[in-house]
Amino acid sequence: MPNITSTKRERKNLTKALCEARVTRQTKYYDKQVAGLYVSVTPKGAVFNLKYTDPATRKRGSLKIGVYHPETFNVDHARREAYLLKARIGRGEDIAQSARQVRELHAKLSGVTVDQIIDERIAWASALVPKGRDKDGVKLKMGPRKKDWANMASHLNRFVRPRLGKMIASEVTKHDIARLQADILAGTLIIKKGKTTKKGSISSARHMRKAVSGLFNWAAEAGRDYVSSSPCVNLPPLDREPPRTRKLSPDEIRTLWQGLDRPGITVDRRICLAIKFALVSMLRSVELLHIHRDELVGGLSCEKPLVVIPEERVKAGREICQPLSDLAVEIAMEAMGNHQWMFMGRFEDGPLNRKSMACALRGNTVRRGGKLVVRSIGLCAQLAIKPFTPHDLRRTAASLMGSLKVPRSVISMCLDHTVNGDEHGEVSAVTGRHYDQDPRIEEKREALQILADEIRRIVSTPAHQEHKLAA
Repeated sequence: MPNITSTKRERKNLTKALCEARVTRQTKYYDKQVAGLYVSVTPKGAVFNLKYTDPATRKRGSLKIGVYHPETFNVDHARREAYLLKARIGRGEDIAQSARQVRELHAKLSGVTVDQIIDERIAWASALVPKGRDKDGVKLKMGPRKKDWANMASHLNRFVRPRLGKMIASEVTKHDIARLQADILAGTLIIKKGKTTKKGSISSARHMRKAVSGLFNWAAEAGRDYVSSSPCVNLPPLDREPPRTRKLSPDEIRTLWQGLDRPGITVDRRICLAIKFALVSMLRSVELLHIHRDELVGGLSCEKPLVVIPEERVKAGREICQPLSDLAVEIAMEAMGNHQWMFMGRFEDGPLNRKSMACALRGNTVRRGGKLVVRSIGLCAQLAIKPFTPHDLRRTAASLMGSLKVPRSVISMCLDHTVNGDEHGEVSAVTGRHYDQDPRIEEKREALQILADEIRRIVSTPAHQEHKLAA
Protein backbone atom coordinates (compact mmCIF):
# COMPACT_ATOMS: atom_id res chain seq x y z
CA MET A 1 0.00 0.00 0.00
CA PRO A 2 1.59 3.34 -0.96
CA ASN A 3 2.21 6.04 1.61
CA ILE A 4 -0.67 8.45 1.04
CA THR A 5 -0.04 10.85 3.95
CA SER A 6 3.40 12.14 2.99
CA THR A 7 3.43 15.80 1.86
CA LYS A 8 7.19 15.98 1.15
CA ARG A 9 8.01 16.20 -2.56
CA GLU A 10 9.70 12.90 -3.41
CA ARG A 11 10.19 11.21 -6.75
CA LYS A 12 8.72 7.75 -7.27
CA ASN A 13 8.16 5.47 -10.19
CA LEU A 14 4.52 6.26 -10.93
CA THR A 15 2.46 3.09 -10.87
CA LYS A 16 -1.14 1.99 -11.15
CA ALA A 17 -1.21 1.47 -7.36
CA LEU A 18 -0.19 5.10 -6.71
CA CYS A 19 -2.77 6.43 -9.15
CA GLU A 20 -5.55 4.34 -7.61
CA ALA A 21 -4.55 4.95 -3.97
CA ARG A 22 -7.42 5.90 -1.65
CA VAL A 23 -6.78 9.29 -0.06
CA THR A 24 -8.73 11.70 2.12
CA ARG A 25 -7.06 14.84 0.72
CA GLN A 26 -5.05 15.86 -2.34
CA THR A 27 -1.68 14.06 -2.57
CA LYS A 28 0.96 14.58 -5.27
CA TYR A 29 3.48 12.01 -6.49
CA TYR A 30 6.35 13.09 -8.79
CA ASP A 31 7.76 10.73 -11.42
CA LYS A 32 11.39 9.54 -11.31
CA GLN A 33 11.59 8.93 -15.04
CA VAL A 34 10.21 12.21 -16.43
CA ALA A 35 11.23 15.41 -14.66
CA GLY A 36 8.21 17.63 -13.90
CA LEU A 37 5.60 14.90 -14.42
CA TYR A 38 3.40 14.28 -11.40
CA VAL A 39 0.05 12.77 -10.57
CA SER A 40 -2.40 14.59 -8.27
CA VAL A 41 -4.51 12.03 -6.41
CA THR A 42 -7.76 13.19 -4.76
CA PRO A 43 -10.77 11.34 -3.32
CA LYS A 44 -12.45 11.85 -6.72
CA GLY A 45 -9.65 10.42 -8.85
CA ALA A 46 -6.16 11.10 -10.27
CA VAL A 47 -4.94 13.71 -12.78
CA PHE A 48 -1.56 13.86 -14.55
CA ASN A 49 0.16 17.24 -14.77
CA LEU A 50 3.47 18.61 -16.04
CA LYS A 51 5.39 21.24 -14.12
CA TYR A 52 7.64 23.24 -16.44
CA THR A 53 9.53 26.52 -16.93
CA ASP A 54 8.39 28.87 -19.71
CA PRO A 55 11.43 29.48 -21.96
CA ALA A 56 10.42 33.09 -22.73
CA THR A 57 9.43 34.41 -19.29
CA ARG A 58 11.38 31.92 -17.14
CA LYS A 59 8.28 31.53 -15.00
CA ARG A 60 7.17 28.22 -13.58
CA GLY A 61 3.86 26.78 -14.71
CA SER A 62 1.78 23.63 -14.51
CA LEU A 63 -0.31 22.10 -17.30
CA LYS A 64 -2.93 19.38 -17.03
CA ILE A 65 -2.06 16.39 -19.24
CA GLY A 66 -5.02 14.11 -18.68
CA VAL A 67 -7.25 12.22 -16.25
CA TYR A 68 -6.00 8.80 -15.17
CA HIS A 69 -7.79 5.77 -16.56
CA PRO A 70 -6.26 2.28 -16.26
CA GLU A 71 -6.87 1.52 -19.94
CA THR A 72 -7.30 4.74 -21.96
CA PHE A 73 -4.83 7.03 -20.13
CA ASN A 74 -2.43 5.29 -17.76
CA VAL A 75 1.14 6.09 -16.62
CA ASP A 76 2.68 5.15 -19.96
CA HIS A 77 0.32 7.42 -21.85
CA ALA A 78 1.10 10.29 -19.46
CA ARG A 79 4.87 9.85 -19.89
CA ARG A 80 4.61 9.87 -23.68
CA GLU A 81 2.47 13.02 -23.58
CA ALA A 82 4.92 14.66 -21.15
CA TYR A 83 7.88 13.94 -23.49
CA LEU A 84 5.99 15.53 -26.40
CA LEU A 85 5.15 18.62 -24.36
CA LYS A 86 8.74 19.00 -23.18
CA ALA A 87 9.88 18.85 -26.81
CA ARG A 88 7.45 21.66 -27.71
CA ILE A 89 8.70 23.71 -24.77
CA GLY A 90 12.26 23.16 -25.98
CA ARG A 91 11.29 24.70 -29.33
CA GLY A 92 10.11 27.84 -27.50
CA GLU A 93 6.35 27.19 -27.67
CA ASP A 94 4.03 28.63 -25.02
CA ILE A 95 2.10 25.44 -24.30
CA ALA A 96 -0.28 27.15 -21.85
CA GLN A 97 -1.37 29.65 -24.51
CA SER A 98 -1.73 26.83 -27.04
CA ALA A 99 -3.96 24.90 -24.61
CA ARG A 100 -6.16 27.99 -24.08
CA GLN A 101 -6.56 28.44 -27.83
CA VAL A 102 -7.59 24.81 -28.23
CA ARG A 103 -10.22 25.17 -25.49
CA GLU A 104 -11.59 28.37 -27.04
CA LEU A 105 -11.80 26.75 -30.47
CA HIS A 106 -13.58 23.75 -28.97
CA ALA A 107 -16.06 26.05 -27.22
CA LYS A 108 -16.79 27.94 -30.46
CA LEU A 109 -17.21 24.76 -32.47
CA SER A 110 -19.51 23.31 -29.85
CA GLY A 111 -21.70 26.42 -30.17
CA VAL A 112 -22.70 26.47 -26.48
CA THR A 113 -24.83 29.55 -25.88
CA VAL A 114 -25.29 31.56 -22.72
CA ASP A 115 -28.90 30.31 -22.59
CA GLN A 116 -27.66 26.71 -22.43
CA ILE A 117 -25.14 27.50 -19.71
CA ILE A 118 -27.79 29.33 -17.67
CA ASP A 119 -30.10 26.30 -17.88
CA GLU A 120 -27.30 23.95 -16.83
CA ARG A 121 -26.19 26.25 -14.02
CA ILE A 122 -29.72 26.51 -12.58
CA ALA A 123 -30.23 22.73 -12.80
CA TRP A 124 -26.87 22.14 -11.09
CA ALA A 125 -27.50 24.66 -8.30
CA SER A 126 -31.05 23.44 -7.59
CA ALA A 127 -30.17 19.71 -7.56
CA LEU A 128 -30.81 18.04 -4.20
CA VAL A 129 -27.67 16.89 -2.37
CA PRO A 130 -27.00 15.65 1.20
CA LYS A 131 -26.96 18.54 3.67
CA GLY A 132 -26.06 16.74 6.88
CA ARG A 133 -28.35 14.91 9.26
CA ASP A 134 -31.23 15.86 11.52
CA LYS A 135 -30.86 16.84 15.19
CA ASP A 136 -30.73 13.19 16.26
CA GLY A 137 -28.09 12.41 13.64
CA VAL A 138 -30.31 9.70 12.15
CA LYS A 139 -32.11 10.92 9.04
CA LEU A 140 -30.06 12.26 6.13
CA LYS A 141 -31.25 15.75 5.18
CA MET A 142 -31.40 16.71 1.51
CA GLY A 143 -31.36 20.23 0.14
CA PRO A 144 -30.47 22.24 -2.98
CA ARG A 145 -26.75 22.47 -3.76
CA LYS A 146 -26.94 26.28 -3.56
CA LYS A 147 -29.30 27.63 -0.93
CA ASP A 148 -30.00 30.89 -2.80
CA TRP A 149 -30.34 29.24 -6.21
CA ALA A 150 -33.81 30.72 -6.78
CA ASN A 151 -32.53 34.30 -6.42
CA MET A 152 -29.56 33.51 -8.64
CA ALA A 153 -31.88 32.01 -11.27
CA SER A 154 -34.14 35.06 -11.11
CA HIS A 155 -31.24 37.45 -11.72
CA LEU A 156 -29.87 35.38 -14.61
CA ASN A 157 -33.30 35.08 -16.23
CA ARG A 158 -34.24 38.75 -15.81
CA PHE A 159 -30.96 40.53 -16.52
CA VAL A 160 -28.57 38.21 -18.38
CA ARG A 161 -30.74 35.99 -20.57
CA PRO A 162 -32.59 38.79 -22.47
CA ARG A 163 -29.34 40.44 -23.58
CA LEU A 164 -26.71 37.69 -23.77
CA GLY A 165 -28.78 34.50 -24.03
CA LYS A 166 -28.37 33.91 -27.78
CA MET A 167 -24.63 34.66 -27.83
CA ILE A 168 -21.95 31.95 -27.97
CA ALA A 169 -20.64 31.82 -24.41
CA SER A 170 -16.98 31.92 -25.40
CA GLU A 171 -17.55 35.11 -27.45
CA VAL A 172 -18.96 37.17 -24.55
CA THR A 173 -16.48 39.89 -23.57
CA LYS A 174 -16.09 42.23 -20.63
CA HIS A 175 -17.44 45.02 -22.87
CA ASP A 176 -20.73 43.08 -23.25
CA ILE A 177 -21.02 42.81 -19.47
CA ALA A 178 -20.11 46.49 -19.05
CA ARG A 179 -22.81 47.56 -21.54
CA LEU A 180 -25.35 45.35 -19.76
CA GLN A 181 -24.45 47.01 -16.46
CA ALA A 182 -24.74 50.48 -18.00
CA ASP A 183 -28.20 49.72 -19.43
CA ILE A 184 -29.43 48.42 -16.06
CA LEU A 185 -28.26 51.62 -14.38
CA ALA A 186 -29.83 53.73 -17.13
CA GLY A 187 -33.14 51.87 -16.83
CA THR A 188 -33.18 50.86 -20.51
CA LEU A 189 -32.81 47.07 -20.17
CA ILE A 190 -36.13 45.40 -21.03
CA ILE A 191 -36.74 42.58 -18.55
CA LYS A 192 -40.40 41.86 -19.43
CA LYS A 193 -42.83 42.94 -22.11
CA GLY A 194 -42.75 46.71 -21.94
CA LYS A 195 -41.05 46.69 -18.54
CA THR A 196 -37.51 47.98 -17.93
CA THR A 197 -35.19 48.02 -14.96
CA LYS A 198 -35.54 50.82 -12.46
CA LYS A 199 -33.38 53.76 -13.48
CA GLY A 200 -30.27 54.11 -11.35
CA SER A 201 -30.81 50.77 -9.59
CA ILE A 202 -27.36 50.00 -8.19
CA SER A 203 -28.86 47.00 -6.40
CA SER A 204 -30.00 45.41 -9.69
CA ALA A 205 -26.60 45.99 -11.29
CA ARG A 206 -24.86 44.44 -8.27
CA HIS A 207 -27.11 41.37 -8.33
CA MET A 208 -26.51 40.98 -12.07
CA ARG A 209 -22.74 41.12 -11.65
CA LYS A 210 -22.77 38.56 -8.85
CA ALA A 211 -24.97 36.18 -10.85
CA VAL A 212 -23.12 36.49 -14.17
CA SER A 213 -19.70 36.25 -12.51
CA GLY A 214 -20.74 33.03 -10.77
CA LEU A 215 -22.13 31.73 -14.07
CA PHE A 216 -18.93 32.23 -16.08
CA ASN A 217 -16.61 31.08 -13.28
CA TRP A 218 -18.66 27.88 -13.12
CA ALA A 219 -18.60 27.54 -16.92
CA ALA A 220 -14.79 27.87 -16.94
CA GLU A 221 -14.19 25.12 -14.37
CA ALA A 222 -12.23 22.05 -15.43
CA GLY A 223 -14.54 19.42 -16.86
CA ARG A 224 -16.89 21.98 -18.41
CA ASP A 225 -14.54 24.36 -20.26
CA TYR A 226 -17.42 26.18 -21.98
CA VAL A 227 -15.22 29.29 -21.74
CA SER A 228 -11.48 29.64 -21.18
CA SER A 229 -11.91 32.37 -18.54
CA SER A 230 -14.57 34.62 -17.10
CA PRO A 231 -15.23 37.90 -18.95
CA CYS A 232 -16.29 39.56 -15.68
CA VAL A 233 -12.99 41.36 -15.11
CA ASN A 234 -12.04 45.05 -14.99
CA LEU A 235 -15.68 46.15 -15.06
CA PRO A 236 -16.63 49.76 -14.27
CA PRO A 237 -16.99 50.13 -10.49
CA LEU A 238 -20.43 50.55 -8.99
CA ASP A 239 -21.26 53.41 -6.66
CA ARG A 240 -21.99 52.51 -3.07
CA GLU A 241 -25.65 52.00 -2.37
CA PRO A 242 -27.06 54.60 0.04
CA PRO A 243 -28.02 53.03 3.38
CA ARG A 244 -31.70 52.49 4.02
CA THR A 245 -32.96 54.45 7.00
CA ARG A 246 -36.76 54.26 6.70
CA LYS A 247 -38.50 53.53 9.97
CA LEU A 248 -42.04 54.22 11.08
CA SER A 249 -42.74 56.93 13.63
CA PRO A 250 -45.12 56.30 16.55
CA ASP A 251 -47.87 58.17 14.66
CA GLU A 252 -47.30 55.96 11.58
CA ILE A 253 -47.32 52.80 13.72
CA ARG A 254 -50.65 53.88 15.22
CA THR A 255 -52.12 54.74 11.81
CA LEU A 256 -50.91 51.45 10.32
CA TRP A 257 -52.09 49.27 13.20
CA GLN A 258 -55.54 50.82 13.40
CA GLY A 259 -55.85 51.00 9.60
CA LEU A 260 -55.14 47.26 9.25
CA ASP A 261 -58.25 46.63 11.38
CA ARG A 262 -60.42 49.04 9.37
CA PRO A 263 -63.49 47.22 7.88
CA GLY A 264 -63.16 48.86 4.47
CA ILE A 265 -59.53 47.92 3.90
CA THR A 266 -59.10 46.17 0.53
CA VAL A 267 -56.27 43.82 1.54
CA ASP A 268 -56.80 40.21 2.67
CA ARG A 269 -57.08 39.98 6.46
CA ARG A 270 -54.32 37.34 6.63
CA ILE A 271 -51.86 39.72 4.96
CA CYS A 272 -52.84 42.47 7.40
CA LEU A 273 -52.15 40.12 10.31
CA ALA A 274 -48.82 39.10 8.75
CA ILE A 275 -47.74 42.77 8.62
CA LYS A 276 -48.59 43.15 12.31
CA PHE A 277 -46.74 39.93 13.14
CA ALA A 278 -43.66 41.12 11.23
CA LEU A 279 -43.43 44.24 13.40
CA VAL A 280 -43.96 42.34 16.65
CA SER A 281 -41.79 39.27 15.97
CA MET A 282 -38.88 40.99 14.07
CA LEU A 283 -38.70 38.02 11.69
CA ARG A 284 -38.02 38.30 7.96
CA SER A 285 -40.87 37.81 5.45
CA VAL A 286 -39.88 34.32 4.28
CA GLU A 287 -39.27 33.25 7.90
CA LEU A 288 -42.68 34.24 9.25
CA LEU A 289 -45.00 33.72 6.26
CA HIS A 290 -44.15 30.01 6.01
CA ILE A 291 -44.48 29.17 9.71
CA HIS A 292 -46.06 25.71 10.05
CA ARG A 293 -47.85 24.33 13.11
CA ASP A 294 -45.02 21.80 13.55
CA GLU A 295 -42.58 24.69 14.08
CA LEU A 296 -44.46 25.95 17.15
CA VAL A 297 -42.85 24.34 20.20
CA GLY A 298 -45.63 23.44 22.64
CA GLY A 299 -48.26 25.27 20.56
CA LEU A 300 -49.53 28.82 20.96
CA SER A 301 -51.34 28.12 24.22
CA CYS A 302 -48.32 27.02 26.25
CA GLU A 303 -46.77 29.14 29.00
CA LYS A 304 -43.70 30.15 26.96
CA PRO A 305 -44.55 29.94 23.25
CA LEU A 306 -41.64 29.57 20.86
CA VAL A 307 -41.29 29.21 17.08
CA VAL A 308 -38.31 27.40 15.54
CA ILE A 309 -37.49 28.59 12.02
CA PRO A 310 -35.51 25.87 10.16
CA GLU A 311 -32.16 26.81 8.67
CA GLU A 312 -33.48 26.34 5.10
CA ARG A 313 -35.54 29.55 5.45
CA VAL A 314 -32.98 31.62 7.34
CA LYS A 315 -30.68 34.08 5.57
CA ALA A 316 -27.64 33.09 7.64
CA GLY A 317 -28.36 29.36 7.22
CA ARG A 318 -28.82 28.68 10.91
CA GLU A 319 -31.87 27.71 12.93
CA ILE A 320 -33.73 30.54 14.71
CA CYS A 321 -35.46 29.99 18.05
CA GLN A 322 -37.72 33.05 18.37
CA PRO A 323 -39.88 33.53 21.49
CA LEU A 324 -43.36 34.95 20.96
CA SER A 325 -44.71 37.80 23.05
CA ASP A 326 -48.33 37.83 24.18
CA LEU A 327 -49.17 40.25 21.36
CA ALA A 328 -47.50 37.98 18.77
CA VAL A 329 -49.49 35.01 20.13
CA GLU A 330 -52.73 36.97 19.91
CA ILE A 331 -52.06 37.80 16.24
CA ALA A 332 -50.92 34.24 15.44
CA MET A 333 -54.02 32.66 16.99
CA GLU A 334 -56.34 34.77 14.84
CA ALA A 335 -54.28 34.13 11.70
CA MET A 336 -53.82 30.39 12.12
CA GLY A 337 -57.21 29.23 13.34
CA ASN A 338 -57.43 25.51 12.55
CA HIS A 339 -55.02 25.65 9.61
CA GLN A 340 -51.59 24.03 9.47
CA TRP A 341 -49.92 27.22 8.24
CA MET A 342 -49.95 30.35 10.36
CA PHE A 343 -50.63 32.53 7.30
CA MET A 344 -52.61 30.41 4.87
CA GLY A 345 -52.64 31.41 1.21
CA ARG A 346 -55.70 32.48 -0.75
CA PHE A 347 -56.37 28.99 -2.14
CA GLU A 348 -55.65 27.29 1.22
CA ASP A 349 -53.19 24.84 -0.32
CA GLY A 350 -50.07 26.42 1.20
CA PRO A 351 -48.74 29.53 2.95
CA LEU A 352 -48.86 33.09 1.65
CA ASN A 353 -46.37 34.00 -1.04
CA ARG A 354 -43.17 35.52 0.33
CA LYS A 355 -43.89 38.75 -1.61
CA SER A 356 -47.50 39.09 -0.50
CA MET A 357 -46.78 41.72 2.16
CA ALA A 358 -44.58 43.81 -0.14
CA CYS A 359 -47.19 43.74 -2.92
CA ALA A 360 -49.97 44.65 -0.50
CA LEU A 361 -48.02 47.65 0.82
CA ARG A 362 -47.08 49.13 -2.56
CA GLY A 363 -50.11 48.05 -4.61
CA ASN A 364 -50.16 46.50 -8.06
CA THR A 365 -49.93 48.13 -11.49
CA VAL A 366 -49.80 46.66 -15.01
CA ARG A 367 -48.90 48.16 -18.37
CA ARG A 368 -51.69 48.04 -20.97
CA GLY A 369 -51.35 49.72 -24.32
CA GLY A 370 -48.26 51.60 -23.18
CA LYS A 371 -50.04 53.00 -20.11
CA LEU A 372 -49.78 52.02 -16.46
CA VAL A 373 -53.09 50.77 -15.10
CA VAL A 374 -53.62 50.48 -11.32
CA ARG A 375 -55.01 47.05 -10.43
CA SER A 376 -54.99 47.58 -6.65
CA ILE A 377 -54.15 50.50 -4.38
CA GLY A 378 -51.45 49.73 -1.83
CA LEU A 379 -51.92 49.92 1.92
CA CYS A 380 -49.49 52.82 2.20
CA ALA A 381 -51.62 54.87 -0.21
CA GLN A 382 -54.88 53.82 1.44
CA LEU A 383 -53.61 54.83 4.89
CA ALA A 384 -51.71 57.93 3.67
CA ILE A 385 -48.39 56.64 5.05
CA LYS A 386 -45.04 57.32 3.39
CA PRO A 387 -44.12 54.13 1.45
CA PHE A 388 -42.18 51.46 3.34
CA THR A 389 -41.26 47.81 2.89
CA PRO A 390 -41.75 44.78 5.16
CA HIS A 391 -38.02 44.88 5.97
CA ASP A 392 -38.45 48.43 7.30
CA LEU A 393 -40.63 46.94 10.05
CA ARG A 394 -37.54 45.15 11.42
CA ARG A 395 -35.70 48.48 11.52
CA THR A 396 -38.70 50.10 13.21
CA ALA A 397 -38.88 47.38 15.88
CA ALA A 398 -35.12 47.55 16.53
CA SER A 399 -35.30 51.34 16.86
CA LEU A 400 -38.17 51.05 19.35
CA MET A 401 -36.15 48.58 21.40
CA GLY A 402 -33.15 50.91 21.34
CA SER A 403 -35.27 53.83 22.56
CA LEU A 404 -36.34 51.63 25.50
CA LYS A 405 -32.68 50.98 26.48
CA VAL A 406 -32.63 47.35 25.39
CA PRO A 407 -28.91 46.42 24.92
CA ARG A 408 -27.81 46.32 21.31
CA SER A 409 -26.44 42.82 21.76
CA VAL A 410 -29.97 41.61 22.62
CA ILE A 411 -31.47 43.57 19.71
CA SER A 412 -28.95 41.85 17.40
CA MET A 413 -30.01 38.44 18.71
CA CYS A 414 -33.69 39.26 18.12
CA LEU A 415 -32.81 40.23 14.53
CA ASP A 416 -30.69 37.08 14.10
CA HIS A 417 -27.59 39.17 13.46
CA THR A 418 -24.06 38.22 14.47
CA VAL A 419 -23.23 39.76 17.86
CA ASN A 420 -19.90 41.59 17.57
CA GLY A 421 -19.96 43.08 21.02
CA ASP A 422 -21.94 43.56 24.22
CA GLU A 423 -21.88 45.79 27.28
CA HIS A 424 -18.51 44.29 28.23
CA GLY A 425 -16.76 45.02 24.92
CA GLU A 426 -16.07 43.38 21.57
CA VAL A 427 -16.86 39.73 20.94
CA SER A 428 -14.80 37.53 18.63
CA ALA A 429 -16.78 36.34 15.61
CA VAL A 430 -15.59 32.77 16.12
CA THR A 431 -17.08 32.75 19.64
CA GLY A 432 -20.66 33.11 18.46
CA ARG A 433 -20.18 31.01 15.32
CA HIS A 434 -18.58 27.92 16.84
CA TYR A 435 -18.54 28.07 20.64
CA ASP A 436 -21.38 29.98 22.30
CA GLN A 437 -24.37 28.07 20.93
CA ASP A 438 -26.90 29.10 23.59
CA PRO A 439 -29.93 30.71 21.84
CA ARG A 440 -30.50 33.20 24.75
CA ILE A 441 -34.22 32.58 24.52
CA GLU A 442 -35.16 34.22 27.81
CA GLU A 443 -33.21 37.39 27.00
CA LYS A 444 -34.95 37.61 23.65
CA ARG A 445 -38.33 36.82 25.22
CA GLU A 446 -37.96 39.71 27.67
CA ALA A 447 -36.91 42.14 24.92
CA LEU A 448 -39.72 41.11 22.56
CA GLN A 449 -42.25 41.49 25.36
CA ILE A 450 -40.94 45.00 26.02
CA LEU A 451 -41.46 45.71 22.32
CA ALA A 452 -45.01 44.33 22.42
CA ASP A 453 -45.89 46.45 25.47
CA GLU A 454 -44.55 49.58 23.74
CA ILE A 455 -46.56 48.87 20.58
CA ARG A 456 -49.71 48.40 22.70
CA ARG A 457 -49.00 51.72 24.42
CA ILE A 458 -48.47 53.56 21.11
CA VAL A 459 -51.61 52.13 19.52
CA SER A 460 -53.80 52.87 22.52
CA THR A 461 -52.48 56.42 23.07
CA PRO A 462 -54.28 59.17 21.12
CA ALA A 463 -52.05 61.12 18.76
CA HIS A 464 -52.47 64.47 20.52
CA GLN A 465 -51.58 62.92 23.88
CA GLU A 466 -48.51 61.23 22.34
CA HIS A 467 -47.27 64.63 21.16
CA LYS A 468 -47.74 66.12 24.65
CA LEU A 469 -45.73 63.24 26.17
CA ALA A 470 -42.98 63.74 23.61
CA ALA A 471 -42.83 67.47 24.37
